[in-house]
Amino acid sequence: MPRGRYSLHDPHDHTPLAEERFHCAPGPSGWRYVSQLTTPSGPATPSGTGPEGAVRHGVPAGSVDLALDDRGRPIRLELHASGWQVRAAALDGVTWVRTDPTGEHATEGNVRAHAFTGSSPAFLVATARLLRLTPDASATRVRLVAFTDPVLAPRTLDQSWALITREAHATDNGPLTVEEYQVTALDTGEQHTVHLSGDVVLSAPGIELEDLESPPSVFA
Repeated sequence: MPRGRYSLHDPHDHTPLAEERFHCAPGPSGWRYVSQLTTPSGPATPSGTGPEGAVRHGVPAGSVDLALDDRGRPIRLELHASGWQVRAAALDGVTWVRTDPTGEHATEGNVRAHAFTGSSPAFLVATARLLRLTPDASATRVRLVAFTDPVLAPRTLDQSWALITREAHATDNGPLTVEEYQVTALDTGEQHTVHLSGDVVLSAPGIELEDLESPPSVFA
């Protein structure tokens, strides 16, 4: 069961945004990821970071609880941020209920999409798990509902994913398989690269793996 810590930052100016402490694991029915987020106690400036850019003196900022079935579909998603809450799942496409901080108002949504996305590294693993690409396959289009910070506002977007390489690297704990994906935003044409190993994100825009207590899980 991998446990570790990601630092999240603005991919354009590298302003620290949050720290995400997580644990995740595959099981007989799929995969689950749980994390807690903290943000700087003051403004998100370089003075609030450690020597390697990790946010310190954090205050609770939200949580992620995502469960996938054995085909990579989201069977349960619960997000908390800035007092807002989202509960969602794959149902008639994807369906969600978003509740405001007072708890008095809830809005429902449904879109013909494949899965969800957002700022958490969990969603990159989930999308790769859903698509199950091979290096010799052509790019695959996927429609996602993104819950955007800071109030978990839903937005539907289309991406194209392609698996560029899959390579095994020798480590003290045995071979580590690293996958490089090229992700394209189909509305803007902007491209970026994501590196995954099992159920851990090694690098992606706005995401740095700061600490990992155990090796990534290997999916069957």
